[in-house]
Formats: sequence, structure tokens, C-alpha cells
Amino acid sequence: MSFTDWKIDRIKNVTAEEFFTLVDKNKNHIYKTFPVTLANSDSLKKAEGFMAVNLEKEKNNEGFYFFARDIKTNDLIGYLCVKTIDYRISKCELGYFTDEDFQGKGITSKMVSAALDFCFNELKMNKVFICTQEINFASQRVALKHNFKQEGILRDEFRNGDGELQNTLYFGLLKSEYNTHER
Repeated sequence: MSFTDWKIDRIKNVTAEEFFTLVDKNKNHIYKTFPVTLANSDSLKKAEGFMAVNLEKEKNNEGFYFFARDIKTNDLIGYLCVKTIDYRISKCELGYFTDEDFQGKGITSKMVSAALDFCFNELKMNKVFICTQEINFASQRVALKHNFKQEGILRDEFRNGDGELQNTLYFGLLKSEYNTHER
């Protein structure tokens, strides 16, 4: 699958049914790493509320949402959110997952590239960070591919879908590093 086989879409063009379908199809894949999203979208009714809250967050510049969409089927195949935005410090966090059937095709990487451009050039952030569990090697590879630096390990920082506390790896990318990387 090449970039011409899918496109990036924004939340205003995505229905709750589409998002519920993506989450439901991938619930076994994401339950350990996206327990809050899964809990807030484990029924169509909850997904409708989740999408409504996120639309409001986007209107208020409190969060931004990107989706990968398969051009052939029009199905959602990936999700990325810009969250934990701190305008005072000029930093924000990325959280993302790709449909299990579409992993390893560069979709997450392209979504992260689009989000970084948005964060640094539109939101004028100085820093973007990614927090990922120690077991999520794919997410760590995405961070490193985009020139993020591992800044530390946050011990017992994240409660996974099984209720277990896990360490979180913290990766950061400064705008000055992004600009250097992009040249």
C-alpha cells in the first residue's frame, strides 16, 4: 500500500460509526496501549459521545484529530490525536494507532509527519512528545524514525488495559531538531 492508496482526514469528516468500527475491529490490538480510547468507544453510543467531545476539543484548540482513510474502501485505517497541549510551554503529545491489518505500510509514519508539520508550523509548538509503553516497539521505531530523542523512562506511569501499571518511555522532539531533520 502506497501513500496514494490512502489519505489523511480530519475529525469533522469522520462519523462516530466509522470510528467505532475502527476501534471495535482493533480492540484486541489496542486494549493494552489505548485503554481510555477503547473504554470510551466500546459501543456506538459511547463512540458518539467520544467523537462529540473531541470535536468540541478541536473547536477549542484543546486537541486535534487525524485519521488515515483507505481510498479504495473509504474505511478508517488509522488514528492520531494531538493531545496534552500546553500552550504556556508550547508542547503537546501525539498518540496514534494503525489498524492491525495495515501495520508496517508507513501509514503511522505519514500521519506522524503530517501531525508534526501541523504542531510545529500551525500550532507553533516548541516541543512534541510521544509516550509509549516499553512493549510497544513499533511506536518507539516511529518516534526514532522522526528524530525524537528518548528523554527518559517514567516508572509505573501508565495503567494498561489489564489494569497493570507499566513504565512509559518518553520521547521528545524540539522544533530546532525538527527543522534540522527536515532539511
